[in-house]
This record gives sequence, C-alpha cells and structure tokens, in this order.
Amino acid sequence: MALVKYNNNSISAVTSAASMSSGAMTLIKTLTASSSATLSFLNGSDSVVFDGTYPIYVFKFINIHPASDDKDFGFQVDVGTGTSYAQTITSTSFLAEHTEGGSSGSLAYNTSRDQAQGTANQIIASGVGNDNDQACSGELTIYSPSSTTFVKHFMSTSNVAHNNQFTQNWFIAGYINTTTALTRVQFKFNSGNIDVGTIKMYGIKDS
Repeated sequence: MALVKYNNNSISAVTSAASMSSGAMTLIKTLTASSSATLSFLNGSDSVVFDGTYPIYVFKFINIHPASDDKDFGFQVDVGTGTSYAQTITSTSFLAEHTEGGSSGSLAYNTSRDQAQGTANQIIASGVGNDNDQACSGELTIYSPSSTTFVKHFMSTSNVAHNNQFTQNWFIAGYINTTTALTRVQFKFNSGNIDVGTIKMYGIKDS
C-alpha cells in the first residue's frame, strides 16, 4: 500500500485500514416461534451463550404475532438452574401512539406497564393485535448479566400494530434487582401462544 502525505496534511492512496471490531454484534442464536408458549434462551444449552463472554446482550424480536387478539409481549429472567422466571424488577414505561386515521396521537407515561419491585413478566409491547397484518417488533438490551456486583440494567424499545388499529412505540427500561448472575431469558405473551415470529440473540464484544 502506498501512503502519501501532502503539505496540506491530506492522505492519498490508502487502500485498506485496520478493522474496527470494538462493539461488533455477534449473532448467538435464532429462535423461531410456531404456536409456541414461550421462547427461551438458556446459557450453555443449544449453543446459547449468556454469561461473561459479552458485556452486552441484544435480543431483536421480529414480527411477533400472537395467536389471540390484544396480548402483551414481555420477558423475564432467572438465575442458576431456576425456572420460575420471577426475578424482582423495577422499571419505567412510556409510549407514543398514533391512529391509522390520524384522528389522535399522544405521548405519555404508562403506569400499568411499569413495576416497583415486581416479579411479573415485564411487558415490553402491549395490545398486540392478531389480525393477519398485525405484530410487534423491537429489541431488548441486557447489560452485564453475569455480574455478581451490580443489579442488571435493561432497556427495550418496540413498535406495535395495535389491535385497535393504531401504532404504538413503547419505551421500557429498568433493572433486575439481583446481584446473582443471570443464566436465562424467556419471552412470552401474557396469555396464549406466540403464533409466529423470530427472536435473534446477539452479543456485543469489547463494549
């Protein structure tokens, strides 16, 4: 590679540069629903890594369609070999929405979707319709799940094709109030199955 520096401090003839790998996303696992009650990612099972290998994990959920109408999509986590998925969560929730007909829109905090030291499934997309063209898509980020010092922070944003024919953009954030390392994440609707949809799990290295 020829590298030439001119008097004006410009550089020409650069044919390659060092790779910028910091912060790159690595696909770990893809799960596809087919009338599934839950979709779960368990560290050490079926090629899933959910430990200190990555400091940040991102779950992208794509066209998650409920079997029944007007359902809430959410997640919970667990530690060790636990399968109760009832860790303590404190969270916030707000959303923007707009009707298909353009008749109304709003931006507001939503007290029905936050938790104050609750152990329920944390809702990250609400009122998802089951019309053939309705679903929800978005992502959930969990930070340092393997930490044994700090609580586990998370953030989620999603868009919902609502059962009442409007779009909702949900913003959820909070922390899982445990200093025990997390080992698993489970996604489900508040009732009924996930008819179809895909969730992709990524790790972000050196971030």
